[in-house]
Amino acid sequence: MANKRVFVAFAIEDETTKILFTGQAKNKYVPYDFVDMSVKQPWDEKWKTNCRTKIKGCDAFIALISKNTKKANGELWEIDCAKDEKIAMMGIYIGGATSSDKPANMNSISCKEWTWDNVLGFI
Repeated sequence: MANKRVFVAFAIEDETTKILFTGQAKNKYVPYDFVDMSVKQPWDEKWKTNCRTKIKGCDAFIALISKNTKKANGELWEIDCAKDEKIAMMGIYIGGATSSDKPANMNSISCKEWTWDNVLGFI
């Protein structure tokens, strides 16, 4: 059986934590692969089109929620895109973030603490 593909959205300021988070999938016993569309330059319509295609090709979507998320335009757009595409979604709190750091477009989405059980249980 093929691994599940999980899109990971994050604020660029949280890239180091994202690397640690996605490192979990390097274990050969983990039944999922992570996908991200890290933006190294200003994003445009082509990036949005490519990103939507990647999101649509995933089984699930995880938004890393930090104190930077509310002002991370790319991540906020990815969240809206995943909602539009009806991809299963959850948030994972990182860097000491709490529910007060959750962006408005995640209000109806479950967000949990970053633990192996929480991630695996979602996927």
